[in-house]
Amino acid sequence: MFSIAVLCIVVSGFLHAVWNLFTKKSGNPAIFLWLLQWMAIVFYLPWALVSLANHSVPFQGWLFLMCGMLAHGGYVLLLSQIYVVGDLSQAYPMMRGVSPLLVPLLGTFVLDERLPVPGWIGVIGIILGIVLLGSWRLGRDTRGRYRLDYKVMGLALAVGLAITTYTVLDKITLRYVPPVTLNDATNVGNLVALSLVVLRSSVIKEEWQAHWKTIVVGGLISPGSYLLFLVALRLAPVAQVAPMREIGTVFGTILGIAVLKETDRTRRLVAAELITGGVILLGIFG
Repeated sequence: MFSIAVLCIVVSGFLHAVWNLFTKKSGNPAIFLWLLQWMAIVFYLPWALVSLANHSVPFQGWLFLMCGMLAHGGYVLLLSQIYVVGDLSQAYPMMRGVSPLLVPLLGTFVLDERLPVPGWIGVIGIILGIVLLGSWRLGRDTRGRYRLDYKVMGLALAVGLAITTYTVLDKITLRYVPPVTLNDATNVGNLVALSLVVLRSSVIKEEWQAHWKTIVVGGLISPGSYLLFLVALRLAPVAQVAPMREIGTVFGTILGIAVLKETDRTRRLVAAELITGGVILLGIFG
């Protein structure tokens, strides 16, 4: 079962990186993601309704489902903003590395838990990777000091917090709700959240005409990616599965460099490998 979970995670990470590439290439990330949610809901709704009809969901299941939808909605709103200000090969590994970093740090400093030496090596690797992705630039002062791209890092931190929140909530929700139903419900949450921004725009038609092919494909693989992750969550503990999904950081970096021709190739590849290696160490020893 664990080997099946690992396979699901690797494929999930690749598909996740692909639809994030589509989002970065779009003209307007918020509108693109909004249209993508419509496609996802339409494609998976019949399956989700059939699965739900064969399950009896108690009140607490609906409550966790609603909370998860809110967390996913916040995540997709932040995601639509980070690709406006950051490159794919910069933002993607950074935001995916934040979530598995926060959990062991909070456990150590807040809950007085102990992290073994390999776990601390993983923490250091993630921190170094995030710093490498921080786009060091010359400051404007006369002393030539350096500064970090705090806007991208701040959004990455917020996205990481949202990922941590919805991952935990979804793990609990799976006790009561079938994976495909949970998956489609999160698409509805994403759609509602994005509607708050998108419905004020006048270029929805233009975005569809320019990118309808990737919107349709993204509507299939975006929920498909997360559905594979939910299947893996059912087969293995979240402490093992969630860190392994960050293999997508390498996929995202490679796609940003190879497809979008983004700069700082060596630095970003090294950073993605540091983050991925750190996440794996935390998944094993954290």
